[in-house]
Amino acid sequence: MTTVRQIPNQRNPIQLISNIIRSFVYAMNGRWHKLGMQIFMIVTIAHISEHIIQAYQLWGLGWPRPECLGLLGLWKPWLMRSEWLHYGHALFMLLGLAIFRPSFHGKARLWWDLALGLQFYHHFEHALLLGQAIIGQNLWDSRVPISIGQIWFPRLELHLFYNLMVLIPMMIAMYYHRFPPMNEGRLV
Repeated sequence: MTTVRQIPNQRNPIQLISNIIRSFVYAMNGRWHKLGMQIFMIVTIAHISEHIIQAYQLWGLGWPRPECLGLLGLWKPWLMRSEWLHYGHALFMLLGLAIFRPSFHGKARLWWDLALGLQFYHHFEHALLLGQAIIGQNLWDSRVPISIGQIWFPRLELHLFYNLMVLIPMMIAMYYHRFPPMNEGRLV
């Protein structure tokens, strides 16, 4: 008995986009998993490094807070002040965590899901900041766009904290993904 493979209706753009996304997620959790995770982690580590450098510029070098823009900010200060850059990275992280989620199982999945949940909130904060920048109206009559957490904490420290709170469970998940407990076995 032979099976006939049905070709999806290419005239439906929603179906076409859905198939492209499904194929991409499948590839990122299959043949491109290692390379995809390496690229994802390089971007993640570069980003957290920028936050650590900003903290060092503030606390170690004693620079004024507005000048603590990390290495990228020394080169392109306007870029570091752009809400689009910060939102873009938050979205990249959220999508990356969602795309690679099917490859994580057992304890690795638990920690990966925690990172995904924390990144969802972090993304929400950046969406709030971007929205204020776009419409030109800031919350609580602030002179700059302000997130919910910034009511209590300065932005530099707050976003260093948010990024670390996403990175830590993500690294634990990757450890369990690479070295699963004996009772879970290695699936990927």
